[in-house]
Amino acid sequence: MAASRQTRGDEHLQVPPGAVVLVKSGFYEGLEVVIDRDWLVIGRGRGADMVIAEATISRAHAAIGFDVEGFYVQDLGSTNGTIVNGSKVERQLLKSSDEIQMGRLLIGVTLP
Repeated sequence: MAASRQTRGDEHLQVPPGAVVLVKSGFYEGLEVVIDRDWLVIGRGRGADMVIAEATISRAHAAIGFDVEGFYVQDLGSTNGTIVNGSKVERQLLKSSDEIQMGRLLIGVTLP
């Protein structure tokens, strides 16, 4: 996973402010998390950055990352997969208003 965290020289890329994920449906509807790092793990395990206690989500289901290409979502080998705008993906660059589905969880993305 180190390849997903690309840098310029010895410095990490600065994550631009204003990126947010918002849970759009389910028990956690309305939960909003600011993307303030270059690797934000979403899952039901205690080690996830965004912990969602949902049986259809893997312990470390997917991550929202940021690198030289921009923001992206990457599936982390989840059981039920990660879907962006209706298509199952392993890694997908994101644009504002994309919808990410992980199990029963539907997440909206707002990007700067």
